[in-house]
Amino acid sequence: MEKLDQNDAELAQLIVDNALDYAIFTMDAEGLITRWGRGAEKILGYSRAEALGMNFAALFSRSDREAGMSGAELQTAMIKGRAEDTRWHQRKSGERFWANGVTMIVDGSSPTALLKILRDETPAKLADNQRVLLLNELNHRIKNTLTIVQSIAEQTLRAGGDAAATRRSLIDRIIALSQAHDVLVEQNWAGADLLTLARQAVAPHDRTGVAVIMDGPEVRLSPSQAVSMSLIIHELGTNAVKYGALSTQTGTVTLSWNLAQNGLGERSLTFLWQEAGGPTVHPPASRGFGSRMITRAMKENASGEARLEFPAEGVRCVLVMPLSVEAEQEGPMQVGPQSEPPPN
Repeated sequence: MEKLDQNDAELAQLIVDNALDYAIFTMDAEGLITRWGRGAEKILGYSRAEALGMNFAALFSRSDREAGMSGAELQTAMIKGRAEDTRWHQRKSGERFWANGVTMIVDGSSPTALLKILRDETPAKLADNQRVLLLNELNHRIKNTLTIVQSIAEQTLRAGGDAAATRRSLIDRIIALSQAHDVLVEQNWAGADLLTLARQAVAPHDRTGVAVIMDGPEVRLSPSQAVSMSLIIHELGTNAVKYGALSTQTGTVTLSWNLAQNGLGERSLTFLWQEAGGPTVHPPASRGFGSRMITRAMKENASGEARLEFPAEGVRCVLVMPLSVEAEQEGPMQVGPQSEPPPN
């Protein structure tokens, strides 16, 4: 190897001292650190005095150290001349960070010296993790939505009846599903406000603007529960317009709900749809599509229970369901580096 002249040596030192976005250091064949650049201080947190003489294995996570990953990297570099890796490394504080690095033999060094250069790529890693997470979540929700659409279509068509009425019912139900998705999109799919959802679901049926009364505390529903509640309220509203309280000028519907919490901190929602002032109600001879859909939606998508009653004074629907953990979260899942105790 051609020996560096004074200018080359000064240039190399200048590069090392100013490449603050890279951790650059040297070590012997055993992994003991012999030189420590300013970038290494910035990225890894160890001062030059702390780092000199320390084994570079301290920069690996505990599991990697126990698995011998630092030794394997040294061995590969000694045999092949270089070893590259991309993994979670560890700062002095114990915080893990995602790094791409290379260890290489310094040509002509005696005894053998190794040069290590690594770069903190945590922001890019977290962005990629978040992208994968969001794609998986989107895929999951699309599949759920398609399943709901398929179920709505099958049950609507199975009910039969007049072709035009069946077509209208199917379109209205899919529109109700779309409106629930609009609310979720506006709130970044972190959940949906029950009052907003209920207002949107009953708006097509509330012709007078005063026939529907709503009362209840603020409640956030998970995406799956929001879709179920929107479809249920739409179905109840459609029935009320055709046969119930909203089919007359004097009828009213009250939507009321409340929250409860048990000793374990688990929260649940009770919801009541109560009609009054409409035609005298007669219990149906058999369960129709609406009744089956409400029961199924609550059981399968909202993990709750539904009770549909037909007293003479007006249809009543009572829903009880736990509020999922997903609904309790204030935002999307966070994917980031964690900390573990620094090595002794």
